[in-house]
Amino acid sequence: MSRFPTFPDAATTAQVFMRRPDIYEPFNRATEAIMRGPSSLSSGERELMGAFVSSLNACAYCAGGHLAAARAFGVDEALLAALLADETTAPVEARLRPVYAYLRKLTLSPARITDDDAARVFAAGNAEADLHDAIAVCCLFSFMNRLVEGHGIVAIDGQFDERGHRHQSLGYVGQFERLMAGVAAANGR
Repeated sequence: MSRFPTFPDAATTAQVFMRRPDIYEPFNRATEAIMRGPSSLSSGERELMGAFVSSLNACAYCAGGHLAAARAFGVDEALLAALLADETTAPVEARLRPVYAYLRKLTLSPARITDDDAARVFAAGNAEADLHDAIAVCCLFSFMNRLVEGHGIVAIDGQFDERGHRHQSLGYVGQFERLMAGVAAANGR
C-alpha cells in the first residue's frame, strides 16, 4: 500500500509521474537515452543491469519489472540469480563480469570505488563508454529504487510480464506519452 493517502492501494510509478509531469517528462527522456540509446551494451543487458542494481537495493518492484524486460529482449532470467550469487562466475560474457562487480560495489558501497575497480573493467576489454553506460544504469536505478520505496509502491508479481513487455515495446518515453495522453483524455482535453 502506498505511503500517500491519495494514491490507490496498487499504486505504480504512473501515479508518481502524473503528479509531477514537469519533473518526470525530462526524466523519462533521460531514461530512454540511458536504456535505449546508442551503446555497446544491448538493451537487454542494460535491463538486466537495472534488475541487478534493483535486487541489490532490495527493490522488488523494479527488479521484477526490469528482469521481465530483459527477458523480453531475449536475456535468460536465470542470469540474475547467478550474478547476485557471484558475478565472477556467472555465465555472462567475461568482459561483463568486472562491470557487474563494479555495479555491485557502486550500489552497496560507492565511496569505496577505486581506480583499480575501473582498471579491471578496462582490462577485460571494455571501453570508457561501456563503463559510463553501466554507471548511468546504476545511477538511474538507484534513483528509481528510492522513488518507488519512498512512495511505498509494492511489487505485484502478476504485473511483471506486462510491465516488462511495455518497457521493451514502448520504451520509456512512449510509456510516459501514453500515460499523459490518458490523463488528458480523462480530463477532456
